Amino acid sequence: MELISSQNSPFECILFDLDDTLYDGEIGIHGFLKKNIEDFLSIKCKVSPEKAFSLRSEFFCSHGSSLAALLALGYDIHPDEYHSYVHGKLPYELIQPDTSLLHLLRSIHQTKILFTNSDREHAKKALMRLGIDENIFERIICFETLNPHLFSEDPLSPNMDQIVVLKPSPSAFHAAIRISGYDPHRMLFVDDSEKNVVAGKSLGLNTALVGKKVMKCEDADYLLEGIMNLREEVPEIWKMNNWSTTSVRA
Repeated sequence: MELISSQNSPFECILFDLDDTLYDGEIGIHGFLKKNIEDFLSIKCKVSPEKAFSLRSEFFCSHGSSLAALLALGYDIHPDEYHSYVHGKLPYELIQPDTSLLHLLRSIHQTKILFTNSDREHAKKALMRLGIDENIFERIICFETLNPHLFSEDPLSPNMDQIVVLKPSPSAFHAAIRISGYDPHRMLFVDDSEKNVVAGKSLGLNTALVGKKVMKCEDADYLLEGIMNLREEVPEIWKMNNWSTTSVRA
């Protein structure tokens, strides 16, 4: 169904990343996360802290995450065990309530979906610390959403190429687009990772790259110093006065 006015927003759905996007990455959470991952690797792989440091980097480059690498290498690790260790030890108190962010999200009347590689428990804790009710999002797409096969009795299909599905994998974006029910060309994807933005753009999403160090990215339609620059840099979101009452999802 066509919209009745060219003044309407081009976006019907906004996909928001969580970590280092809805809160500033400079608060230091990521540093603690890396250390926790290295400690986990040191224990599970029985290696020195120095070797664990290099493994974390190698695993990220080769598999996208340490968990994905460990599972691919045949380690008997359940995702909940991994996440409870690497996220359970995080100093969540570093994430402070953000009423400005809350007001920003409330002002966006399109469908809002949280799209994160993190597990659901971490997402809930981070949102709680931010003072954001998770129900402000129509859906939370997280590790469990993207990897239901890892939580079933038959965890791996013999034809499955990827053991773990995460952004920037096309499979992760296909899942998010399918779950949203919207045409990707009518969606805006907001993330702090250039790799994720490039992947999203390749599948037709409109993209916004977040980060103070962001200078240029050909695949980003919008560059934001921080999430609070969204209204200034993407004012089209708030052009909502004349939606057709029968606008249809893809």
